[in-house]
Amino acid sequence: MVSTDRVTRARALVTGASSGIGRTFAKRLAADGYDLVLVARREERLRGLAEELEALGADCEILVADLSKPEGLSEVERRARVGDVEMLVNNAGFQTYMPFVELDPAVGEAEISVQVTAVMRLSRAVLPAMLGRRSGAIINVSSMLAFSAGLDNAFLPKRAVYAATKAFVNAFSETLASELAGTGVKVQALCPGVVRTEFHDVDGKPVLRPNVPIMEPEAVVQASLAGLELDDVVCVPALDDRGLLDDELEARRTLFGSGRGSELSPRYRKGG
Repeated sequence: MVSTDRVTRARALVTGASSGIGRTFAKRLAADGYDLVLVARREERLRGLAEELEALGADCEILVADLSKPEGLSEVERRARVGDVEMLVNNAGFQTYMPFVELDPAVGEAEISVQVTAVMRLSRAVLPAMLGRRSGAIINVSSMLAFSAGLDNAFLPKRAVYAATKAFVNAFSETLASELAGTGVKVQALCPGVVRTEFHDVDGKPVLRPNVPIMEPEAVVQASLAGLELDDVVCVPALDDRGLLDDELEARRTLFGSGRGSELSPRYRKGG
């Protein structure tokens, strides 16, 4: 622990901090002057990371918790409600790339718990204090696969549940950001493509294909934090043309407006 006369530092809570994007967020935030609450399932890795970050001057708390389990989520939720978290990084997650009919329903439910339920509950836990301070940030790590529903490109994995959870993250983040406009609290859905992390390993072995563009986790974190400064609610680290996201939003507005009529469309009337 650091001395009580230290300069007060902001505090960030990072889930899935033991590897990949979460670990990179923790290291970057410590270097930027944050203290950390580190959450993951692997205690040994968390302790090793905490030692690294404390060498940078950060005070670190460790929470060993499985967010797919009610008791694990409740423990982290209690910590998040304390009121001192100024940045929440909802990063914990895992992939289930396989045909849906082959997916163990219990595994699919665990994925929803980590990537939907935990995102919602932890965001709710930190918001009252953030709103009271009129400052704070929630970064929800999503994926480019959030935009992939209905696409059948040959290079895409089977992903029904995974892509659905990330579509939730985007919808939740965008809607919450609109609700919080003017409060000083920012919300971001971070949507990287393929990132060089353990996330893609199977049985401890990397399975990244050589023809797939791969981004480094440091670049993803850099984009996210820069995106917060730019007020990007949806951050796509490799996207040069920001107008594409504006076009996608405008298409949704058009569809939403066109589908709100009270009369049945002729194409659905009996007889065509």
